[in-house]
Amino acid sequence: MAKNKINVAIIGLGFGAEFIPIYQHHPNANMYAICQRNTEKLNQIGDAFGIEGRYTDYDELLKDEAIDAVHINTPIKNHAEQSIKALRAGKHVACTVPMATTVDECRKIVEAVEETGLTYMMMETVVYSREFLFVKEMYEKGELGRLQFLRASHQQEMAGWPGYWEGLPPMHYATHCVGPVVDLAKADAEFVSCLGSGRIDEHLISKYNSPFAIETCHIKFRNSDVAAEVTRSLFNTARQYRESFDVYGSKKTFEWTLIEHEDPVIHTGEKPEHVKIPDYAHLLPKPIQSFTTGGVYDAEHNQHLSFIQGAGHGGSHPHMVHEFLSSLVEEREPFPNARKSANITCVGILAHESAMQGGKQMLLPQFTFSDTRIESTVKALV
Repeated sequence: MAKNKINVAIIGLGFGAEFIPIYQHHPNANMYAICQRNTEKLNQIGDAFGIEGRYTDYDELLKDEAIDAVHINTPIKNHAEQSIKALRAGKHVACTVPMATTVDECRKIVEAVEETGLTYMMMETVVYSREFLFVKEMYEKGELGRLQFLRASHQQEMAGWPGYWEGLPPMHYATHCVGPVVDLAKADAEFVSCLGSGRIDEHLISKYNSPFAIETCHIKFRNSDVAAEVTRSLFNTARQYRESFDVYGSKKTFEWTLIEHEDPVIHTGEKPEHVKIPDYAHLLPKPIQSFTTGGVYDAEHNQHLSFIQGAGHGGSHPHMVHEFLSSLVEEREPFPNARKSANITCVGILAHESAMQGGKQMLLPQFTFSDTRIESTVKALV
């Protein structure tokens, strides 16, 4: 039987601290515990938000039977292991992007979800941003007409970020541009082909053996005549931060602004017009509506890098929290669920492999498709 109040634990308190007050104000959540290896930081944040449950050891936290769900906000390399551990410990999982760094890790998470019956949601910000909600609403009302093509990009200079980012293959962190095109296509990515371009500094290459400054991938969707193109860069590319998507329809087309904070353009036929994007706080419970335009990192002296470069992620944080909690209370699949998260994440992983092989076509594995099942999981359930 579903619970109306979910005991949530947040793992990682850098970017993760942004979500504490959202859970504290959500009517279906109890902000139960936090986890951070640094005791001083753990207590500082615990005291600031009045949270009694505090852990410096993740494995110890998972032994707490009162915890229903964990929200993981740790470095990329930890996502898969920590997600699998939580699922095997009987906890629902919300995890920041990307889901994992290998196809095999994605498979193991999907298997764990299907074997335990628990919930996994990748907390992809763009598909809950006000810009995306605006375009999705237009499309679902029929205003765009027939969907013809999708394009997205995520260009970001990662200098100054933690060391594990240095030299990361661009497509290994591509969910912000892959997520919106997969969602709007309403289909699974079937295969990808990607080309790398340019070259990053030599001292950056050695960490991941990835030389490319930019990677650009074409995506073919299953059972669809629509294709998409996504572009990603992380280092040595002169460009203001841009996390964008363009949607080309037969009646109307939406194009992201070229410069941050300007208004995007809608083309009706051949007539362009700048448009103001409304906020979508009205879709949320009243106690968390204010978090679409404000949060922990508002103060000038307390700005997280993801907010400085990411423009607040389009007000997406309370929408993601609400989707995760609602899925648990209503006993339904969240978006994106484990399979869809794997499809989105594996696009990037396989795109980089394609680039390293000169653009070779790479098929997405069956377990990332919404209408298939993993053979080992089926046997386990028989």
